[in-house]
Amino acid sequence: MSAHGFTLFDTAIGRCGIAWSDRGIVGVQLPETRERETLGRLLKHYPDATQGTPPPAIQHALDNIIALLAGESADLSVAALDMRHVPPFHRRVYDVARAIAPGETISYGEIARQIGAAGSARAVGQALGRNPFAIVVPCHRVLAAGGKMGGFSANGGIGTKLRMLSIESAQVNGHDTMFEGDGTFGFDPVVAVAHLRESSAFMAGLIDAVGPLRMRLKRTPSIFVALAEAIVYQQLTGKAAATIYARVCALFPRAHEGPTPEKIWRVSPEKLRAAGLSNAKLLALKDLARKSLDGDIPTLSQVHGMEDEAIIERLVKVRGIGRWTVEMLLISRLGRSDMPPAADYGVRKGYALAFRKRNLPAPKALAKLGVQWKPYRSAASWYFWRALELPKK
Repeated sequence: MSAHGFTLFDTAIGRCGIAWSDRGIVGVQLPETRERETLGRLLKHYPDATQGTPPPAIQHALDNIIALLAGESADLSVAALDMRHVPPFHRRVYDVARAIAPGETISYGEIARQIGAAGSARAVGQALGRNPFAIVVPCHRVLAAGGKMGGFSANGGIGTKLRMLSIESAQVNGHDTMFEGDGTFGFDPVVAVAHLRESSAFMAGLIDAVGPLRMRLKRTPSIFVALAEAIVYQQLTGKAAATIYARVCALFPRAHEGPTPEKIWRVSPEKLRAAGLSNAKLLALKDLARKSLDGDIPTLSQVHGMEDEAIIERLVKVRGIGRWTVEMLLISRLGRSDMPPAADYGVRKGYALAFRKRNLPAPKALAKLGVQWKPYRSAASWYFWRALELPKK
């Protein structure tokens, strides 16, 4: 399908893309592992499109996509779609899917019945698998029979689907989240970047190369869910971990709301192993569940009133949870301003690239150097992570 223009934009699940024509949106691209892969996938579908500023109607839809993926209320039902090249059957499927409200789900079979094609659940699934209007046509809200997650063609597969459903469920059902204040950081990003610029010419150069601070905090219904996900993701690629975590969640009803301590404690080790968990991670999840049930894991409201070191001290008592894991939670979930994950390989590597060092700094040396970035070492870490994505010169 031809498109006049396209642009990339940041969301809570990563950098997305959108393409448009004079009739409306022709496609939405969910994030790939890297930005250049997202761009490549978008241009593969729309090779004639040129990057530019979206017209007002497209910008309005784009803003609503960002809001929806940030857990805010947003209406995409009126966004104009260019369906000139969409088969009639697919159009009927997409019309029904667009009527599914955030926080709700239906099955492929139910869509088939609504369009008068009972027994065509497989065809409905194929139509949604080819959906070019991701999020605007919310195919992630369609599940297989029995409430099972089903498939998802976007990068990350059912892990991405699970994450999107979790974000919407948290907003609609009023679950608490790890977001502080206005739903962003516990600090002013503009002030943080200005402070980092003044620390050194190298740091200022890195900020110029990367651009504005675009940290996004990840929502979660509880500390337990955040730590359970962290345990599953340890020492795995993001795609593999997302698949296994989605399988673990799918063991229980309402998978997109995440597991609970009670469910993890009661489920058999055999089922957890069948989902792909190693024995070490299985034992770690069981220990986390036991400590949560015993009241040893603080609640979200308790965490908001605790100092960083106090949180670390409480959570590292869980089997399989180390200091680094809690530091990542404090940065990416709670938005704490001054976490210095000096032992993180990505931070050390990014520092060496930005400051033109041949060797990676030792964790203790980087911790000492990090004093110059206080009280915004979390933002400094984010820029070092982004340094790894810059073209090598």
